[in-house]
Amino acid sequence: MTAQLSFTLFRELRPEFFRVLCLEDSRLYVDALDALERAAADAPRGVEREDALAIVEREVERHSAGEVTARERARAALDYFEVAGWVETEQGNDWQRLVHFHPNGQTMLHTLRRLAFPEGVAFSDKLVNVCTTLANADALCAEPWAQVETCAANLQAGIAELRGMQKAIERHTRQQLAAPTLRENLSVLFDQFAERIGHACYAELVRSRLPLRLAEARRAVSVLGVDADALGKMQAEVMRRDPAVSAETAHSRVRLRLDELEQLLESVVPVADAVDRRTAEFTRRSLARFRYLQETTSESRAHVQAFFEALNLHGAGRRVAEMDDEAAEFPALRLHDARLMAGLESLYTPRLQRGVGEIAPLDEEASDDERDDALRRVQSALRDSLTVARANRFVEELLPERGARMSSSEIPLRCDDDLADLIACLLHARAADARYRVEVPATMDEAAMSEFDTKLNRRIERFTLSRR
Repeated sequence: MTAQLSFTLFRELRPEFFRVLCLEDSRLYVDALDALERAAADAPRGVEREDALAIVEREVERHSAGEVTARERARAALDYFEVAGWVETEQGNDWQRLVHFHPNGQTMLHTLRRLAFPEGVAFSDKLVNVCTTLANADALCAEPWAQVETCAANLQAGIAELRGMQKAIERHTRQQLAAPTLRENLSVLFDQFAERIGHACYAELVRSRLPLRLAEARRAVSVLGVDADALGKMQAEVMRRDPAVSAETAHSRVRLRLDELEQLLESVVPVADAVDRRTAEFTRRSLARFRYLQETTSESRAHVQAFFEALNLHGAGRRVAEMDDEAAEFPALRLHDARLMAGLESLYTPRLQRGVGEIAPLDEEASDDERDDALRRVQSALRDSLTVARANRFVEELLPERGARMSSSEIPLRCDDDLADLIACLLHARAADARYRVEVPATMDEAAMSEFDTKLNRRIERFTLSRR
């Protein structure tokens, strides 16, 4: 597969195409290509070569590349883009030379932009839906192969969401450590992390209680793997979709897909644990960064900064305990009877060790009353969860037809459950899986006055609900 990919790729593209990203002037080339692609998107007929040359020249001046003139450097860069296959030059009937951006270059630039400006992370109901589907024995026995394929696809998408969440937390951690002021420190913590991750996808991850549900899902897959009737149905479905395969091959495909499903289910918890560790690390580093900035931006900032600069200069690569003989070279600390903060052993404070408490044993078998009570609690928790699935059901009941619209003043609210449905609808209005749209007139027209509707002794700002 790798050899076939490389053969096809380099048959379509020239080696110089990727060399643009690894040359000495790669930063200049990337910015120039970005500006050219945006200009080409606004000019369907093409960009005149002189205009394209001026665009590249502006980027050359911005980067101050080399000692040659900006015009000569821009012309050389534009010629190289054409040789590498990023742009094409067309000769018109009126001797006008037009520059077109190659479609392969557009695809590559879109990928680079997504890498540079990652999209917001989200934690949808995919993993929860997998657990719910595998727990439904009747639906699983009716169409086992379709359910297994759907669960495998949702598991892959859900794990990708968790890994995206992990990378987003790492990115916020780097931003937090680079924050030079308390204002930026708090902005990263509250405006970015808390709003986009802490109160959104991470809170949904905690509420989903995946470890318990995944254990039940793995047991359901194990039962499915020894169910002869279900295995026969899946084998027959594989042969129906692909009549060329034999019964043995179809059986092997079913087994491989069930093994893949089990492996995916087992890999969810480690990734979720990694997200927990990253979140804890971000919280710890945010607190440490806040305390550091609080100290260094106070009146004693210059003294603290001078001390640590001297410490880094004289003690690079060594422990603090090894520098006792050089302590005299450090600036004097304005502390009573102290030379080094936290002593000479280390600047690291070990964590407090706590003893493990005794765990009360559980009965081996639960009674019928306990099972009924647990089921009632689970049903109540599922019913009260403000998920995007609940919001979609609420909108579908209100607006059965696609494209239908309704004002908030017309939405009937009879009890607290209806109010919770409306709150779920407003919470997930911008979710990727939302099958509806919420429009607030006050946000669309600054001159419009906010209007409110009174429902169940509560005031709700008027909005328009429409189904996609």
